[in-house]
Amino acid sequence: MSCGEPHETDCREVLAEVYLYLDLECAEERRVLIRHHLDECGPCLREYGIEQEVKALVARCCGNEAAPEKLRERLRLRLTELVVFETTESRELAD
Repeated sequence: MSCGEPHETDCREVLAEVYLYLDLECAEERRVLIRHHLDECGPCLREYGIEQEVKALVARCCGNEAAPEKLRERLRLRLTELVVFETTESRELAD
């Protein structure tokens, strides 16, 4: 996804890291860049809001139980793989 407007940080990068941002698991430098992007990009801000709601819904339904660390790591790895694949595929389609 891209809103078509030039930004310091690409929309795809921001949305790929939105869960890390929501979970406070990214470096402060990245948090500042993502926050700045969300402040200026309406489409990404809307997507961020949707993801925030999904996270809250899952937390309510799961009783705020924390996933086992191994599961969290596997999910994080899989999400990273998907983001890399999607980014690569998007670039190939653009060429």
